[in-house]
Amino acid sequence: MAGPAPVTLNSAASSSEIILNPASITDSHSIAHSIEASVEPIKTQQGGADSIRRIRTENDLSRTPTEEELFRALSRRITTRPTNEEPADHGEIENLLSRIFGESRQAASEEEKTRHSGVVFRDLTVKGLGLGASLQPTNMDIFVGPFRGIKNLISGRSFQKAPVRTLINGFTGCVKPGELLLVLGRPGAGCSTFLKVLGNQRAGFEEVSGDVRYGCEDWAVMQKRFRSEVLYNGEDDLHYATLTVRETLEFALKTRTPGKESRVEGESKKTYVSEFLRVVSKLFWIEHTLDTKLGNNIVRGVSGGEKKRVSIAEAMVTKASCQCWDNSTKGLDASTALEYVSSLRALTNMARISTSVALYQAGESLYDMFDKVLLIDEGRCAYFGPTEEAKKYFEDLGFECPSARWTTADFLTSVTDPHERHVKPGWENRIPRSAEEFETAFRNSEMARKNLLDIETFEASLNNGERAQPTSDASQRKKNYTISFPAQVAACTSRQFKVMYGDKLSLAARWVGVAFQSIIVGSLFYNLPSNALGVFPRGGILFFTLLFNSLLALAELTAAFGSRPILMKHKSFSFYRPSAYAIAQVATDLPLCAIQVTVWGIITYFMCNLARTASQFFIFLLVTFFLTLSMYSFFRALGSYSADLNSATKLTGIAIQSLIVYTGYLIPPGSMHPWFKWLKWINPVQYSFEALMANEFHGLNIECVAPYLVPANGPGITAAHQSCLIQGSRPGQTIVRGEDYILSQFTYTRHHLWRNVGIVIAFWLTFVILTAIGLELQKPNKGGAAVTVFKRGETPRHIDDALEKGSPPPRDEEMGEKRPIPVALGDEKHEAPVDQIAKNDTVFTWQNVTYTIPTATGEKILLNNVSGYVRPGKLTALMGESGAGKTTLLNTLAQRITFGTVKGTFLVNGHALPLSFQRATGFAEQQDIHEHTATVREAMRFSALLRQPMEVPIEEKYAYAEKIIKLLEMEDIAGAIVGHQGVGLNQEQRKRLTIGVELASKPELLMFLDEPTSGMDSAAAYNVVRFLRKLADAGQAILCTIHQPSAILFENFDELVLLKTGGNTVYHGPIGRDSQTIIRYFEANGAPKCPKRKNPAEYILEAIGAGDPNRKERDWGEVWRESPEHKMREEEIETFIRERSGNANSAVMADNRQFAMPISTQIAAVMKRTFVSYWRSPQYTIGMMMLHIFCGLFNSFTFYKLGSSTIDMQSRLFSIFMTLTISPPLIQQLQPKFLAIRDLFTARENNSRIYHWSVWVIAAIVVELPYRIVAGTIFFFCWYYPVKFSRNSSSSGYAWLMMMLFELYYQGFGQLIASFSPNELLASLLVPMFFIFVVAFCGVVVPYIAIPTFWRKWMYWVSPFTYILEGWLGVLTHDVKVQCSDKEFALFSPPSGMTCANYVSNFLKMSGGYVEESNGECKFCQYATGEEFARSFHITYDHRWRDIGIVLGFVCFNFVFVFVCTWAYMGGAKRLMKRLRKA
Repeated sequence: MAGPAPVTLNSAASSSEIILNPASITDSHSIAHSIEASVEPIKTQQGGADSIRRIRTENDLSRTPTEEELFRALSRRITTRPTNEEPADHGEIENLLSRIFGESRQAASEEEKTRHSGVVFRDLTVKGLGLGASLQPTNMDIFVGPFRGIKNLISGRSFQKAPVRTLINGFTGCVKPGELLLVLGRPGAGCSTFLKVLGNQRAGFEEVSGDVRYGCEDWAVMQKRFRSEVLYNGEDDLHYATLTVRETLEFALKTRTPGKESRVEGESKKTYVSEFLRVVSKLFWIEHTLDTKLGNNIVRGVSGGEKKRVSIAEAMVTKASCQCWDNSTKGLDASTALEYVSSLRALTNMARISTSVALYQAGESLYDMFDKVLLIDEGRCAYFGPTEEAKKYFEDLGFECPSARWTTADFLTSVTDPHERHVKPGWENRIPRSAEEFETAFRNSEMARKNLLDIETFEASLNNGERAQPTSDASQRKKNYTISFPAQVAACTSRQFKVMYGDKLSLAARWVGVAFQSIIVGSLFYNLPSNALGVFPRGGILFFTLLFNSLLALAELTAAFGSRPILMKHKSFSFYRPSAYAIAQVATDLPLCAIQVTVWGIITYFMCNLARTASQFFIFLLVTFFLTLSMYSFFRALGSYSADLNSATKLTGIAIQSLIVYTGYLIPPGSMHPWFKWLKWINPVQYSFEALMANEFHGLNIECVAPYLVPANGPGITAAHQSCLIQGSRPGQTIVRGEDYILSQFTYTRHHLWRNVGIVIAFWLTFVILTAIGLELQKPNKGGAAVTVFKRGETPRHIDDALEKGSPPPRDEEMGEKRPIPVALGDEKHEAPVDQIAKNDTVFTWQNVTYTIPTATGEKILLNNVSGYVRPGKLTALMGESGAGKTTLLNTLAQRITFGTVKGTFLVNGHALPLSFQRATGFAEQQDIHEHTATVREAMRFSALLRQPMEVPIEEKYAYAEKIIKLLEMEDIAGAIVGHQGVGLNQEQRKRLTIGVELASKPELLMFLDEPTSGMDSAAAYNVVRFLRKLADAGQAILCTIHQPSAILFENFDELVLLKTGGNTVYHGPIGRDSQTIIRYFEANGAPKCPKRKNPAEYILEAIGAGDPNRKERDWGEVWRESPEHKMREEEIETFIRERSGNANSAVMADNRQFAMPISTQIAAVMKRTFVSYWRSPQYTIGMMMLHIFCGLFNSFTFYKLGSSTIDMQSRLFSIFMTLTISPPLIQQLQPKFLAIRDLFTARENNSRIYHWSVWVIAAIVVELPYRIVAGTIFFFCWYYPVKFSRNSSSSGYAWLMMMLFELYYQGFGQLIASFSPNELLASLLVPMFFIFVVAFCGVVVPYIAIPTFWRKWMYWVSPFTYILEGWLGVLTHDVKVQCSDKEFALFSPPSGMTCANYVSNFLKMSGGYVEESNGECKFCQYATGEEFARSFHITYDHRWRDIGIVLGFVCFNFVFVFVCTWAYMGGAKRLMKRLRKA
C-alpha cells in the first residue's frame, strides 16, 4: 500500500518549493532538522538587501519541538528550494495539522476530489448605483416630495436611469493554490468590493462583468453547485453573545464535518470535531477562553481581540479552497495580527488554497508572508504581482521610500496619495498621478505581461491535468453544504437551545412573566359559574388565552432582526441553509411553547373553572399550543420579508388588529362587513377560537339567571312565560344548550373542532415555509457603492452640481477626502499651527491601581498594581496584547468604571480629582459613537457648546469648532451626515470626527484615545498619530492605546505604558530616539537582540510573549518591578506630587462644576438636537403615521356606519377596544428610538459629563409629543367619522381630547417599560405582558359585575383603560336610542289575559329596556338607550370630565416614572442601596 503523499508547498514568487515526505520522517528531532534544512535560509528581497530569518537555532535542535514551534515552522512563505532533503517523521505534524489540512487527508478524502483550486479573474469590472453622494431626507420630503416628482417628470429626469459608477475596473490576475494575496488600498478604494466579488458575493452590485473562474469552473457554476468552496469573511465579529467560544466553534465544526468517506479511516465525527477544535484553539491561543461567553455590550464575555480570533477560527473551519478576508486584523494587537497571518500562511500552504487578505496596516513581517500584492487606487489596479518586486516597480516609476523604517505596505499605499507620495528628484513630471494613469502604467508594464503569462501557465496546468480532476460522478454532486439538511436542522436546533439557555435571565423572566400573568388572569376569571353569568366571561378567557399567547409571539420580530446578521454570515460560510435555521427555530419552539402553554393552561384553566373533563382540558392545551406555534412563525414570516424592524412594525400593527377583531369574539361573524369578512378565513386565531368555544360549550347546559332571565322572577312570573337573553334560547325555557348558544351567536359547531385544528396546523406549516423562503431570499454581504449624505444647503459646490446633473462628481465622496490632516504632511514647514487648540500644564498620576470584578469562581483581577503618569507635552502610548487590559486601564483612569472594585490613588497635580475631571478630559472612544443624524459641524458645535465653560461666549465656542473643522481638513464634509457605515462618513472620517468632538470641548486636563488608528489604512493612521504628536508638542497631555503601530508611527510617541495578561505593568518610561531606550531595556533583561529592520512595537510584544497564554518564560512583570527603571518611575511620580501639590492650576482645580453649562442650556441644546434627529428620520415618521392611518381606516371600515341595534352598541364598545389595541405595535415602534437616545448618552456623553441624565429624558419625551398629537389626530379623523359616531361638536371634541390623552398615555407607558429594560428585546417582551395586565381589568373582557371582588375593589380602578373606555363609551352612547334587530329580541308569551306591557312593567322599571308585542308574543329588547348599555358596563356619562382628569394623571404618572426608572437604571438604585447598607 502506498504511503502518504508528500506535502508540496509552492510559492508564487519563486519556483522553489519544500517537499516534506511524512513517510520518511522518523522522530520529532528529525522534524526539527528537516525544517531547518528545508527552510534555512529563507530569503526575501527588500530594496536589494537580503533579509534572512531563521526558524530554529542550533540549540533548539537538541529538544523536541513543541506544537507551537511546528505551527510557526510551517507558517513561513517558502522562497528557496533546499539542497538537501532530510528524511523526517510525520508524528507530530501529521497528528496536529495534516489530519486537518494536509495532503494525507486530501489523498484519502472523497471531498477533495471535487475541490476547485485556484482562482483566475479576467477584465473584472464591478459597477454600483448612485453618485456616491446624496441629500439627507427629512420629514419635509413627505410634503414636497410629490412636487419634486412632478418637477422631475416635467424635466425628464424621472425617465433617466440611475447613474452607475465603476467600483472595480478591468482587474486581471490569478491566485494559485498555495498563494497568499495581499490587497492594499485606502478606505473606499475598492478592496472590500474586490474581495466580495472574488468571494462570489455579488448581491447589491448593479453589474459584475468579466470572467472569474475557480479551478475549471465558472463563478455561476460555483455559486450553484460548489458554494462552500468560496468564502468571504467581513471585518465585523458576529456571534451569539450567550454562546461560549467552545459552543460557537463546535457548532461551526459540526456543520462542516465531512462524511465518512472524506475523513481519515477510523475517525468518527466526534473525534474530528474535538481534534479540529484543539488545533484551532491552540493555533489562535484561545484555549483559555473556550468556556467563556463571547458576550456583547450587555453580556460580559471575551475581549475584543479574543473575539476577533474566534471569528478567524470560525472562518478557518470552512476549509474553503478560495478564501477572502476583509480587514480581519482590525482590533488585534501586532503580535496577534502576526500570528493570524502566520496561521493563514500555514493553512494556505498545507491545504493548497487560494487566500486573499485585505489589511489596512501591514507590518513588514506580515508583508513578507504574502506571495502577491494587489494595490487598488479608486477602483483601478495600480499593481498586481509578486510582493518582492512591488517596491522596485514603483521605484522604477519614480517614487522613493522616505525612510528605512517605512514598511513596504506603507510605501505602496502612499504612492496612491498625492499628499503622501515621495518622488525622486527630477521625476516630478514623469510619474503617474491619477488612478487612471497608474492603471495605464501597469497595463503597459512588464509586470502585467508576466501576470498574463502566469495566468496562462496556471490554466494550462489545469487543462493538462497536473492537478487531478474530479470523476464524472463526483463532479456532478453539489457541494454547497457539507452535511445533510436534517443534520443542519439538528445542529441549528441544538445551538438555539444553547443560545436561549445562555440567556437565563430572559428565559427566567419569560416563565415568571407567563406564570404571573396566568395567575392574575386566572384570578380575574376566577371560578366562572356555569349559568348565564359565566357565558360572556367564559368566551373572554378563551379569547384572552389566544390573545396573550399571540402578543407574546410579537417579541419574535425583535429577536429575528437581532440574529439576522449572524444568519447571513453563516449562510455565506455555507454552514447551513437559512431554511434549516427556520425549521430549527420551530423545533426550538416546540418544548418552549409547550412549557408556556402548559404553565398558562394549568393555572388559568382550573382557576377559571372551565370544563372539568380530561378530553376538554387536553384539547384546550392542544389548540392553544398549535395557535402559539402558528403565531410565532407568523411574526417570523413577516420579519423575513421586511428590510428592517421599522418596516415590519407597519405590518404587525395591521396584523394584530386583524387577528384580534376578526376572531369572532369582538364582532360575531354575522355582523362583519363583506369587504373585510374574508379576513376571518385567513385568520388562524379565528379557527382556534371556534375550536376552543366548541370544546368548552360542548355538553354545557346554561341556566338562565338574572339579568339574562326575562322577565326576572317576581310576583306573577312563571317559568312557562319566561325567556333568556342568551342567544340560542327558546321561548318558555330557561336552560340554553351550549351548542345552541355558539351556533346562534357565532355560527360555531363542534363538528368543525378537528377540522379547525388541522387548519391551524396548516397555517403554522405555511408560515414556517414562508419564513424559510423569505430567509433563503435574503442575500448576505450585500455590496454596492458607499454614499456620503449631506444636509440640504450644506453640500460642496461640486457635489451640488453633480446632484443637479445626475452625474458623478469629479472626485467620488464615498472614497473619502483623501487629503490628510495638515500635520500629516512630510514637510514640517507646511504643518498648521495648533498652539491655540490645546494646552495645559497639569500632570495626571495614578498609583497602585487594582481593578477586580466578581465572577462565578471568585474575584478576577483585571489590573494589578498599575502605576504611572501622563504629563503635558508628551504623547504616551498604552500597549499590550489583546486582553491585557489596555481599554480597561484607560476607562479606569478616565473614571468610567461602573462595575467591580477599583483601588488606587488618582491625582491631578498632586490633588484629588476635581468634580469637573470627566468633563475637563477628552476621551475619544474606539467605537466612534455619534448621533447618526447630525452633521459634522453640528456634532462639533454641540460638544463645544456644552463642554466649554459657560464663561466663554457661544459665538466664540462656535468659532472654535470651525477652527477644529479646518484643522482636521473636514471643511468639505462639514455638512455631511454622520450616518451609518456605508451610508455616511467612512472609517477615517468618523475617527477624525471622534477626535474633533473631543478637541472641540477644549480639554483642560488631558486627552484619552482608545485605539484611534483601528480600522484605518496606514496613511490615515499616520495622519492621526502625527496630528496627536502636534497636539502634544503644543502642550497637550495625551494617553493613547494603540494596537498595530508601524515603526514610523511608534517613533512619534514619547513614552510607553506596556501591559501584559492579568493587567500587569511590563514597562513604563521613555521610548527613546529610534526606540533605542526601550529596546536596550528589553535586551538588557534577557530578550533576544532586536534586528535592525524589526518594528520595535512588534519586537517588544514578541519579547514579552504577547498573544500566547501558554508561554512559560520569564515573568516580565516581575522583571519590571525589580528593575531600576521602575524605582525611577516611582520616584518621578512622588516628585510630581510633591512639587505640584502646592502650586496647582487654580482655574482648573477650583472648577468643581460637574457640568459646564446650566441645565437650561443643556435642555435647549439636547432638545434641538433630538428634534433635528426626528426631523431627519422620515422613515420613522412615515411608519408611525401609516400605522395610525391604516389602523384608523381598518377600524372605521370594520365598524362602518354603525346603527342602533344591541350588536351596534357592542360594536361601539369593541371599536373603542380595538383603538386601545393599536398601542402595542406603536409602543414597540417608539421604544428603539428611546433606547437609542439612552445608549448614546450612556456610551459616550454621560462619561464626558456633557449634560445631566434628566436632560435626555426630557428631550426623548418632549420630541415625541407633537408627532403623537398629529398622528392621533389623523387616526381620529380616519376612525371617528366613518363609524358614524355623534357629529355634535361637544361629543367629537371630547373624543378627540381623549384620543390625545391616549396617545400620550401609551407613549409614556412604552417609554416607562423601556426605561428599565437593558435592551430592545427585553423591552419588546415586556410590552404584551404589561399591556394585557392593563387591558384585562378595564371591564371589556370581563364586565365590571363579573370581576372578582378582590380585583373589583382596586385593580379595576387603577387601570387607566377603565377611564379611557368610560370617557369614550359614555359620550359615544349618549342620547342614542337602541332598536333591537329581530334576532336580538328575547321571545316569550304573556300569561293569559295580560298584555306584554302589563306583564313586564315592574321588570322594565328595574332592568330597563323595552318590550314589543307581535301576534300575542312578547319581544323584549335588553336596552332602550345607549346609556342603559353603558351602565351595564358600569359606565356613566356624567363621569366624562372626571375621566379626563384621571387619564391626565396617569399620563403624568408615566412620565414621572420614566425619570424614576431611568435614574434607577443609571445607577441610582445601586447608590441608594449602598447608602442604606452603610446607614
